[in-house]
Amino acid sequence: MYKRILVPTDGSEITAKAVETAIGLAKAMGASLSTISVKEPFPYSAISEMQPVPPQEFYDAQERIASGRVKLVLDAAKAGGVACDGFTVEALHPWEAILDQAKQQSCDLIVMASHGRRGVAALLLGSETSRVLTHSPIPVLVIK
Repeated sequence: MYKRILVPTDGSEITAKAVETAIGLAKAMGASLSTISVKEPFPYSAISEMQPVPPQEFYDAQERIASGRVKLVLDAAKAGGVACDGFTVEALHPWEAILDQAKQQSCDLIVMASHGRRGVAALLLGSETSRVLTHSPIPVLVIK
């Protein structure tokens, strides 16, 4: 049914449940996995002298964090006997990067976590999962 599954990761505990589900599903269906961790862009301001962290240091830290998250998924997939490749991508809107990656990798399913924020928290923080659900041309399995 599914041949290529994308599982985004932000390193959270709920994401670990989504990764576990994606690995089990991929193994049962003979599918392969792809994983992505989205890096934040550098927060430029008009007063560049007042930046708390130099841009290169920021980029290096973001890459280190994102690569670590991807490595955890790659290791879990390998331990589960599932082929997986991993990517880190910089994007202002993670949901767009997730959908772009799904298209680039010819994925036919996205498995991702929902943090379950409600009310004001959901309005203020937004929900990348709900945006992926709204805009995705392929099925999305949401893990809570």
